[in-house]
Amino acid sequence: MRWVWIALILGVALLIHVAWGSLSHWKRAETWQRLASPGALSAAHASLEATCVACHTSVTGVDAVKCIACHANNTSLLQRQPTAFHADITNCRECHVEHQGVNQRPTNMVHTALARIGLQQLADAEKASREPGSGIHVQLLHWIEEQGKAEHGSAGVPSLTPEEAVLRCATCHANEDRHFRLFGEDCALCHGTARWTIAEFRHPSARSLDCAQCHQAPPSHYMEHFRMVSQRVAGKPHAQVNQCYLCHQTTAWNDIKEVGWYKHH
Repeated sequence: MRWVWIALILGVALLIHVAWGSLSHWKRAETWQRLASPGALSAAHASLEATCVACHTSVTGVDAVKCIACHANNTSLLQRQPTAFHADITNCRECHVEHQGVNQRPTNMVHTALARIGLQQLADAEKASREPGSGIHVQLLHWIEEQGKAEHGSAGVPSLTPEEAVLRCATCHANEDRHFRLFGEDCALCHGTARWTIAEFRHPSARSLDCAQCHQAPPSHYMEHFRMVSQRVAGKPHAQVNQCYLCHQTTAWNDIKEVGWYKHH
């Protein structure tokens, strides 16, 4: 009988221990944060997975001040041409979205939001000036209103909203200009904000010999690699770097004539 009581006491002690451990688990902030999390953070912010207060403020949500506290000192990033404009923007969550998964970039570029931020900055600058209401901000608002009333596409930029058309694309995308500025800086004449590809574009005939007018060879073609590997793979030992048509096809750069698909290192 004594062994029964001992077993009973040990069982109760074990239950109390398990219950206390479970209670301690639920009392930890990390446990509640995991339950409230809408999804995993991106790899860039993975270290903050259990520290919601690093980005969020109670009731108000994501606080731009906290974003700036971490990123404002990243001078190497802010000095890059495509991202330099961030130095003057205090709105982060309009274009940067988190909890989309580890393999997802925390960026959802919204050009309309960027335009509105710029317009607000112009308005603030006008308020601080001696003649508020008479500057470029008012002119832009008037232009946007007129374009909004016009039929879609009448402004010559059918793929952009009036707010997006206010932006100067080359300010951020000059480094990505594959036309070498030969077509000017009015990107919106051909491109939209959803994607750079142009549905209406038709590649010149595969018999064209002027590939180098638009295409630039990769760095390896200007090294010994071109003679030792590229020419030999294509079977064109006398091909010049600007004679793209001798080896390549218009289907894809990796589709080599008489060779087929070639994975270039």
